[in-house]
Amino acid sequence: MVPDYWQQAAAELSANDPVMAALVRQSAGLSLFSRGDAFATLARSIVGQQISVKAADSVWARVMTCLPVLSPVGVLARSAEELAACGLSRRKVEYLLDLAQHFESGRLDPSGWGRRDDETLIKELSAVRGIGRWTAEMFLIFNQLRPDVYPLDDIGLQRAVFMHYFGGERQTRAALAAFGERWRPWRSVATWYLWRSLDPVPVAY
Repeated sequence: MVPDYWQQAAAELSANDPVMAALVRQSAGLSLFSRGDAFATLARSIVGQQISVKAADSVWARVMTCLPVLSPVGVLARSAEELAACGLSRRKVEYLLDLAQHFESGRLDPSGWGRRDDETLIKELSAVRGIGRWTAEMFLIFNQLRPDVYPLDDIGLQRAVFMHYFGGERQTRAALAAFGERWRPWRSVATWYLWRSLDPVPVAY
């Protein structure tokens, strides 16, 4: 599922920002897309926390072998030892089980998420162990396809902004936030193109 706003967003970002225009050209024909499965997106985000994309892909492949059908029930049917054998840390096993319990109990109900604003949904998701603001923001971008999420704590975003706009010099968080205002209301799209400038292979959760 590709965002219906993508072409408009890319055109508007390009018109107002020469650097962004170049990044858009470099990734012509590519775009953000959603796999559509809320539970899988959040589970994959947890698996990928604090490790490289390559390492996360390796662990995720082992999780999928352990769980041919990825679902809350499927996760809860496995023991902590079985999940840890996939390469998950003890803490990530706890997080994954807590996520599955939230879905299975109905404490997390995706049916109403389309009506939540970004901050409300971030707060709701953050009730799950292991889901902080960054993971919730990744979910808003990659699953909900929200157009104006700006994940300030994302290392890749920081690196790309500093590299392309500040000659590689680090800036304060407040400066990074202020700088991102130029990309409203398409900050998710700008972030995606900045990520691609560091790694041309699109990431999907």
